[in-house]
Amino acid sequence: MSPHTRYEQLWREIELCDSLGYDYAFCVEHHFRPDESWMSAPSLFTAAAGMRTKNIRLGPMGYVVPLYGSLRLAEEIALLDQMLGGRLEVGLVPGINPLYFEPFGLEYDARKAPTLEYIDYLRTAFGEQPFSFAGEHHNTSGARLAVMPAQQPSPPLWMQSRDPETLRFCAAHGLNTGYFLVYPRSEAAPRYRQFLADWDAAGWSHKPNIAYSTVVYVDESDDKAMDVALARAGRAYEGFLSAPDDPTRTFEDRVAEFSALAYERGEGPAADIRAHLFDAEYLYDNDLIFVGSPKTVTEKLMRAASEGVFNCFMGEFNFSDLPEEDLMRSISLFGEQVMPELQRFQPF
Repeated sequence: MSPHTRYEQLWREIELCDSLGYDYAFCVEHHFRPDESWMSAPSLFTAAAGMRTKNIRLGPMGYVVPLYGSLRLAEEIALLDQMLGGRLEVGLVPGINPLYFEPFGLEYDARKAPTLEYIDYLRTAFGEQPFSFAGEHHNTSGARLAVMPAQQPSPPLWMQSRDPETLRFCAAHGLNTGYFLVYPRSEAAPRYRQFLADWDAAGWSHKPNIAYSTVVYVDESDDKAMDVALARAGRAYEGFLSAPDDPTRTFEDRVAEFSALAYERGEGPAADIRAHLFDAEYLYDNDLIFVGSPKTVTEKLMRAASEGVFNCFMGEFNFSDLPEEDLMRSISLFGEQVMPELQRFQPF
């Protein structure tokens, strides 16, 4: 696929999700890895998706805050929310890859504090006009936004994290959060239970979203789902591997290097998951991916949500070289048969 044909496919996918009543469609912000991602400008993608949809909420998950000018990003978020008619969700992240920072001339190790401070900056920017802000990392004096966001006081904010300190910050500031399949649900559960306790202590009147992200594929039967998707699920995150710059290095060679690095980090159970991220049978047996009939996927997701303390599922439906016909059938079956059951289920 070319980038153009890929974007067109993703927009068709989101249009179908919109017609089925899905809540959200999110995109990443990644840079400088054409083998891994073609999504370096999430606002552009989100605006275009908004033109093709009516109800689904859209947004980046998330903006890599240190890569932006403080005031410029606030203007962009406000304008985008107006373009979407108040359907914007805003993820804010420090960035996970040093490669994103070096070409911009920025320091990777100095990325977290500016990201946390930006929450206060953004809320100040969307308050009384003109506004000023004097912080350690963000400073603006006497600026007046030409366009304010449609949602007041701001669009919903997210900060995906499993770090206890960051989760305390998210609870105190009313931010939705979440985590990715590589973090074991058994270890995640106590951290997110503490997040919920901190959320309640902060006095928020609404329930937060805690999201869990992984691959999902639904088909008419378990056997058909396994035939179509299981092997592909084992290559869903191939972009995590080092770039295939040497044609003699096979996929298996790259997986072996990735696995060795996972254990070198000494992350315990999380290292086991990382080391098996390309082992489809392992992922399936441990319910780290959800592949099966609507009944099977529903039951597994409910168990996982209770175990891992999440109430929002960010499904990666489009993975590997899954044919579009199968992709659209999976989205439809999930929306028609899985989603109604999940909407009635409250894990916390």
